Amino acid sequence: MFLVFLRLGLTSFGGPVAHLGYFHAEFVVRRCWLDARGYADLVALCQFLPGPASSQVGMALGMTRCGYRGALAAWAGFTLPSAIALVAFALFLSGHPGAIPAGALHGLKIAAVAVVAQAVWGMCRNLYAGGAWLALMLAATGVALLVPSAFAQPGITAAAAGAGLLLFKPTPPREHAAWAMPVGRRAGAAWLVAFLGLLAGLPLLAALLPGQAIAEADAFFRAGALVFGGGHVVLPLLQAAVVPPGWVDNDAFLAGYGAAQAMPGPLFAFAAFLGASMHVAPSGWSGGLLCLLAVFAPSFLLVTGALPFWNRLRLNARMRAALTGINAAVVGLLLAALYDPVWTSVIHAPLDIALALAALAALALWKLPPWLVVVGCGVAGALSGTAGLS
Repeated sequence: MFLVFLRLGLTSFGGPVAHLGYFHAEFVVRRCWLDARGYADLVALCQFLPGPASSQVGMALGMTRCGYRGALAAWAGFTLPSAIALVAFALFLSGHPGAIPAGALHGLKIAAVAVVAQAVWGMCRNLYAGGAWLALMLAATGVALLVPSAFAQPGITAAAAGAGLLLFKPTPPREHAAWAMPVGRRAGAAWLVAFLGLLAGLPLLAALLPGQAIAEADAFFRAGALVFGGGHVVLPLLQAAVVPPGWVDNDAFLAGYGAAQAMPGPLFAFAAFLGASMHVAPSGWSGGLLCLLAVFAPSFLLVTGALPFWNRLRLNARMRAALTGINAAVVGLLLAALYDPVWTSVIHAPLDIALALAALAALALWKLPPWLVVVGCGVAGALSGTAGLS
C-alpha cells in the first residue's frame, strides 16, 4: 500500500482533481480494487467532508483494504514526497523552488488535463443512468461554473442527492457493491467524537496553556477541519493563521506557495513548508512535521469516523437512488473543474492542445501508465518550450 501511493505521490501532478483521475486509473482501471460505482461513492463521501478530497479518498482506499495501517500507509506514501521536498526548500530557501525548467512544469500540467479528461469520460460512461442522470450532471457542471465557491461544491452534492431521490427509482444494491470495512460503527462514532473534541478543545487548550506548539497545532487543525474544497482554498486560512502573528514572513509564504505549485501530491503538504519556516520553535523538521500532522488530522478522523456509517447507508435502496444523483453531481463537478481551472489555466496555445490530445491518446488508446505519460509530457514541454509559446 505504501509503495503504490509513494509512486503516486512522486508522479501525481496537477492538483486534487487530477489526483482523483490518477486514483481512478490506478485503482479502478489497472488494479481493479473496486468498481467505478464504488469509487464514485468514495469520492461522493469525501465531497461531503471538509478537507482535501483526494487525500481523503486515498485514506479511504487504504482503510478499506488494510484497516488503520492501510490508511496511514496511503497517506504517508502520497504526502511525504512533497512534504519532505517543501521542508528542504524552506530550510535552504534561495529564491527559486528548483531546477525544473518552466517548460517541463507546463508539460506536467498538460498531462493533468489529459488525466482528468480520461477520468471524466470513464466515470460518465460507467455511471450513466439515462437522460435524467445526464441532465443532472450538466446542471451540476453549469452551477459549479457559475458559482465558483468552495461552499458551492457540498451544496451541489447535497442538492443532487435530493434530486436523485425524486428522479431515480430506488434499487437494491448489487452484491459486489459492499466494502470490507474493518472499522465498526462504535469505533467510527468514537473517531467523530474525537474530531469534535479536538476542534473545540484545542482553542481552549491554547488559551489555558500558552505555547507555540499548541498554537500551531490549533491553527493548522482548524484550517484542515473548516475548509471545503481543499487545495487552494486552504491557503487564505493558512495565511491568516501564520502571517499576521509574525510566525512566517509574507514573502516566504508566497515563495513556499510557488514551490508547492510545482510539487506532486496534495497541496496541503504546504503546511510542512510553513511549519519549517516558523520564526519561533518548533520550526525546521519538527515544526514541519507538527503542522503537517495537524492539518491532515481532521481528514483522518472524519474518514475513519464516517466510513462505517457510509458503508451501510450506501447499501440502502433509497440511499442508492440518492447516490445515483450524487454520482451525477460528482462527474459534473469534475467536468467543471476540467474546464476551470484545469483547462483555462494550462491550455493557451495550439501546441498545448496538441500535447494534451497526444497525452489523452496515450492514456485512452495506447493504455500507457499515467506516470509514463506525465514524464513524457514533462520532457516534451521542456524540449518544445511549451511555457514560452504559451
